[in-house]
Amino acid sequence: MSSAAAIAHDPVHAARALVPRLRALSPRIERERRLPLEIVAELASTGFFALCVPRSLRGEEAHPTTLIRVVEELAIGDAAAAWCVMIGATSGLVAGWLDRAAAEEIFARAPEAVAGGVFTPNGRAVVVPGGYRVTGRWAFASGCQHCAWLMGGCLVEEDGVSRPLKHRIPDSRMLIFPAAEAHVHDTWRVVGLCGTGSHDIEVQDLFVPRERSVSLLTDRPRESGPLYQFPVFGLLATGVCAVALGLARAAIDEFARLARSKRPTGSARTLAERPAVQMDIARAEARISAARSYLLETVAGAYECAREHGEVTLALRARVRLAATHATLSAAKAVHQMYQAAGSTAIYEMSPLQRYFRDVHVVTQHRAVAPATLELAGRMLLGLDTDTSML
Repeated sequence: MSSAAAIAHDPVHAARALVPRLRALSPRIERERRLPLEIVAELASTGFFALCVPRSLRGEEAHPTTLIRVVEELAIGDAAAAWCVMIGATSGLVAGWLDRAAAEEIFARAPEAVAGGVFTPNGRAVVVPGGYRVTGRWAFASGCQHCAWLMGGCLVEEDGVSRPLKHRIPDSRMLIFPAAEAHVHDTWRVVGLCGTGSHDIEVQDLFVPRERSVSLLTDRPRESGPLYQFPVFGLLATGVCAVALGLARAAIDEFARLARSKRPTGSARTLAERPAVQMDIARAEARISAARSYLLETVAGAYECAREHGEVTLALRARVRLAATHATLSAAKAVHQMYQAAGSTAIYEMSPLQRYFRDVHVVTQHRAVAPATLELAGRMLLGLDTDTSML
């Protein structure tokens, strides 16, 4: 059975069904700083890593709002697992650009294999007959220990100099190689999202065939579906914010459970009976619900534009990034509210709230949802000249 067939009934329902299991495994995932291989196998066999792989390659080619909702549900159970699914799923986008034979080798022959990597061009790809010799080290390679294939962004060199594109912009490409060819440096010792295993990966003078290289910025996609006309970095940003939204949902639910039973020292009332607490949880619920609705509406509109016109306008691309950043910041504020309202209970390791607090504040540090995206959207709304190259 294909991965797509495995979740054809309802991928969001399938993600929701995994929440109790992921929640129970969260302490282990954080302690081991990676996902257990049995969970990776379950996530893969369910088809989540194939959400962005073309149907022609036995993938799901899902609507972006489906990706958001799947990642959000998984994050309610465990944010690290959701993050790894998001990275694996969005990495599958490259299948829509790759040479057909290379795409089949990576994504179709073993559809449950996981791909991942880093877009940032921290590597060097020297042009040689038939391909490239690649050297580089990339940080933040989430899930690299369970991937079958890895990719790294590289600046292309030819005849000893950087190969320029139009307007003298350096040629930057993604180079894809078997994970076994890369060295993993144990660098992921962090305050939150500990279980993503986002270590550094490195290759030295590795030959990569030309067919396993792609530029998501300058190449035209081979696949014609609207998913492959949707802005790549916009899709990544929506996946990032989906993790934050799931964490906010988990924090509100956990606080509600706590508030119904906790009686602060010297008080005859539970937290839930305090008007200030009632307002806190109401504000948090409204905040994430509004941000989530804005996100889903904006993403759906951009996808419809891609379906109808074969591209997404710059204005819609900017709004997707704005909605993603707004949702992330709103989710972080909601988690902070719940953490603060819980009092000293939230500081203990046994409290999930302290983990949600740490995790969401790692999510907010991702460049895809950085405050600079608010500036970019604001400049466009004001009609000012704006660098839109990363939209």
